[in-house]
This record gives sequence, C-alpha cells and structure tokens, in this order.
Amino acid sequence: MVAHARADHPDEACGLIAGPEGTGEPKRHIPMINAARSTTFYEFDSEEWKQVYDQMWDNDEEVVVAYHSHTHTEAYPSRSDAGIASQLGLPGAHYVLVTTKDPDVAEVRAFRIADEVITEEPIEVTGAPEAVQSYKFAHTPDSTVYDCS
Repeated sequence: MVAHARADHPDEACGLIAGPEGTGEPKRHIPMINAARSTTFYEFDSEEWKQVYDQMWDNDEEVVVAYHSHTHTEAYPSRSDAGIASQLGLPGAHYVLVTTKDPDVAEVRAFRIADEVITEEPIEVTGAPEAVQSYKFAHTPDSTVYDCS
C-alpha cells in the first residue's frame, strides 16, 4: 500500500486487499487506478471495479481492506472519504489511509466506516519498520490480529 501510494504521488492512490470470503484474512493486494487522477480526491475506475469484483466473486473472495492515500493532509478520512466508504457498501472492510506528504515518513491509519461514522482501529507495523514489510489489523486490541504481508 505504501509503495503504491508513493508511486502514484502526487496523485492519490487507491486499491483493495482481498481475502477468502468470511475469513477476514487479507491475502491479495489489488492496486487500482484513481480515475479522478487528482491530488486531493480518489475515485475507483468503474470498469476496473467491475473486473476486480468479478474476479473476487470467481475466487470466493471479499474486500478486507479498501485503501487510499492523502498527499497533503493527515491520514484521517475526510467527509467525502466517509461518504465514498459508505456508498461502497463494505461495512466489514477496514479502511486504510496512507499519507505521502512527507517523502521520508508514511503515516498509516486504519478505520471502520459505516453510515459515515468513522471509528479508528489499532494498526501495528511488523518486521523492520524502515522497510514497511507488512501491517497488522484488528477490530479491537483484544481480538485476533491478522498479518497482511
């Protein structure tokens, strides 16, 4: 996610991480095209979205993580981000934001967004922090933590 966000900078990047349906396990990274090609807004390309969803359907997968980057602001969902997340209809998905405003530091935060209500989740970087190898997501600090590599 961080590499994708940095590669698309100065435009916002967006993508998904899919996993086996019903498991909540993040397994497959799917970088997508920001159809808006904007430094302040992202929009999934509708044709690519359909292709990705058809492929996930065929593979019995679901969206575990939907992510995008912010190029000039903190990694916190904007009002329009909350609206987009609610329109996507993925109440079980984690929403991850990556900030690329500082070329040396990537701020990464995870949220749940349902009905435009934003709830931050804990996130833990695993491996060598300078390499940003993987992230762990959890519903609460007491729950199972899944490693997404």
